[in-house]
Amino acid sequence: MTKIYGLAGLRPGSGWADKVTCPPYDVIKPGSPLEKLLRGNPDSFYHVILGDAPADALASMLDRGALARDDEPGYYVYEQSFGGSRRRGFLAAMEVSPYEAGEVIRHEKTFDEKVAGRISLMEETGYVTEPIWLITGTPVSEALDEICGSEAPLYEFTSDFMGESELSGIVNRIYKVSEAGDWGRRLSGAVGEAPLYIADGHHRYHSALRMGLDRCIAYICPGDRAGIQAYNRVIRGKAGFEAVKGKLPLEEAQGFATPERHAFSLYTREGCWTYRADDVDEGDVVGRLDCRILEETLYPLLGLGHDMIMDSKHFDYYPEGELGKMRKAVDDGLYDIAVALHPVSHGELMAVADAGTSDPDIVMPEKSTFFAPKILSGLILAPLRACGRAEPRRTSG
Repeated sequence: MTKIYGLAGLRPGSGWADKVTCPPYDVIKPGSPLEKLLRGNPDSFYHVILGDAPADALASMLDRGALARDDEPGYYVYEQSFGGSRRRGFLAAMEVSPYEAGEVIRHEKTFDEKVAGRISLMEETGYVTEPIWLITGTPVSEALDEICGSEAPLYEFTSDFMGESELSGIVNRIYKVSEAGDWGRRLSGAVGEAPLYIADGHHRYHSALRMGLDRCIAYICPGDRAGIQAYNRVIRGKAGFEAVKGKLPLEEAQGFATPERHAFSLYTREGCWTYRADDVDEGDVVGRLDCRILEETLYPLLGLGHDMIMDSKHFDYYPEGELGKMRKAVDDGLYDIAVALHPVSHGELMAVADAGTSDPDIVMPEKSTFFAPKILSGLILAPLRACGRAEPRRTSG
């Protein structure tokens, strides 16, 4: 099955990890308080993944020692502690294979403009900058727990994003083990026993495929450690909610909260409601998903189609921990309705992913899952030349 290898490249210099690392590019909304915070930090990896001059930013970080070279291949075990919980996974170089090989299994569609942006960044900087998040069903937890219990961490720090990211306040510990050592052989042997499922980072993996890379960076964790949150949404329809309210089987509700499966919690400036779906075909692995049910029932009443769901004039999306921000967006008149959904289960996701191996048109609807907490970007970068690519258009450092 999928082969993995140790990583070598760039990583934060001593004492720099808390200053350099940041949330992944796709959860940093332009103009958001988080984006403004990261832009104001000259040491943030934000300037590489989303900045105006990524190659220059990377060269500057190398010159200052914020990033340093490490040419000894290894696996980076990554522990995150948050809210009384803990998750352990590890970073590795992963062999890139086509979806048809059945070694890396996707569940989302990709968009050409996003893929092009990631390719441009890799070509300009000369590095693979961020990992794909993969989940495995193989027994790697025991090895990860033993490594964290016996090794001294390479980095230990608490992320601070002033409460503007779910990564804020998480305690991070990173341990490096040699690719050639006992731990490295144990991890690579376990992972190679079964396919890997993409949890997050479909555009990053598709970019590696498009570029013809042999390897990319992967974060791998057990499937039961990858928390899936609902991806809630605020909506401004072409038709107002008051005009369509009578066409839905609504129940008045006392508050706005994460609902049970096949129910939707609605918040407007006029009050809160619960909308329950009926006649759900549980045999349809995509049609039974709550985000698809919502798209087929509420959206048409509001005059909205599938082609609008990425249009910020009509939709914005929030993980389930940000219900307060959703209420504020409605109260401020930016959107008409806030809708909270029940999170997709691991079983539902796996069912769609497995069905998609024989029919590539079977994918999860856009914005249907939010894996949380995310993993930090900037912990390790791999040079393109080590990933099977010739010299980039412009190389920094």
